[in-house]
Amino acid sequence: MKLIILDRDGVINHDSDAFIKAPDEWVPIKGSLEAIARLNQAGYQVVVATNQSCIARGLLDMPTLIAIHQKMHDAAQQVGAEIDAIFFCPHTDDDNCDCRKPKAGMFHDISKRFDISLRGGVATVGDSLRDLQAGFIAGCAPYLVLTGKGEKTRAKGGLPPGTLVYPDLAVVVDSLLQKPVELSV
Repeated sequence: MKLIILDRDGVINHDSDAFIKAPDEWVPIKGSLEAIARLNQAGYQVVVATNQSCIARGLLDMPTLIAIHQKMHDAAQQVGAEIDAIFFCPHTDDDNCDCRKPKAGMFHDISKRFDISLRGGVATVGDSLRDLQAGFIAGCAPYLVLTGKGEKTRAKGGLPPGTLVYPDLAVVVDSLLQKPVELSV
């Protein structure tokens, strides 16, 4: 099985410092949903792992989060893409839970649910250091996109070893799906 783990805000859709609190605030980044469709066509299962502290902060409730995710699913399906699962942490940093990135709890849950080891090639794509740290701790190959908070994350430094940096999700997918060129002798 081929699996990829994506952060949501700043990778698939535009991020907001005020949080995405309603379905109409969820706007896909150009090319991101089509990139997910290309992953699906290449046999990848696509999983989203996202911190959603807006729940614990009281900025939105579960029905609204479900509506936002339904909008994402619907938009993905319109371009032939399928998101296989969404894992989210509803807590704040103060809750000190295991599921909030940069801890790897969500990634361990994904590994169990899909019965796959994340070590040795499962890619994780994020725009923040905490996304990459969580994936790296779980054994994923970290990919930083420069959308969302990505430019600031790159400038701040301290990326996990082996982090690859790309302009956006579409270019990450281009790289992952690139077939090696065979030379004839």
